[in-house]
Amino acid sequence: MSALFITNEGSVDRVVRVILGLVLLSLVFVGPKTLWGLVGLVPLFTGLSGVCLIYRVLGISTCPVKR
Repeated sequence: MSALFITNEGSVDRVVRVILGLVLLSLVFVGPKTLWGLVGLVPLFTGLSGVCLIYRVLGISTCPVKR
């Protein structure tokens, strides 16, 4: 099970995901104030954890460290 959660995101990828997640999450509080902003939790979580399960399924890794 732990092999599924190996870091597969690089630094730039993680920063972009966190920023995108925060922007989407802000839609809940400002702007249209819809619950669609909660979609921002997905890129925020993957950016903070460094693990993207879709990357894992597709065999993609932007992390420079090879294990």
